[in-house]
Amino acid sequence: MRPQAPLSCKHPRTMKLIFLVCLVGVVAASPRPQSQGRHPEYTAEILVDEREDQGDGNFRYLFETSNGIKTEKIGTPGSEGQSNMQGRFSFPLTDGGVAEFTYVADENGYQPSSDLLPPTPPHVFRLLEIAAEQRAKGIKFE
Repeated sequence: MRPQAPLSCKHPRTMKLIFLVCLVGVVAASPRPQSQGRHPEYTAEILVDEREDQGDGNFRYLFETSNGIKTEKIGTPGSEGQSNMQGRFSFPLTDGGVAEFTYVADENGYQPSSDLLPPTPPHVFRLLEIAAEQRAKGIKFE
């Protein structure tokens, strides 16, 4: 076995040209952002962004984008130190319709409402009654 000589280039200009051609090919093949023909979700602009916070738990928030997303929220101090909120949000659906939701979030938890939400199964109401009975008896689960 003969020891190999270190690699050397007899044609440095040719190597540089090959490298340059490869680099141009990689750049040309890389993805480029395109604004035309893109889904509105990717090109949405903020139309409305209003925020009011009085620092005492009272606040109001309104946000709307050019692709149809809207949200509005009003907050007030809760009886147990939390923020109580009520609001609404909506967004466009792929079938051309609009999904609309309203909600209240307070001492009783998050309570959303929408025609798009499935109805609560009847057995859930019975389970809630059982849980209330157990709390009334002092039963606690950890």
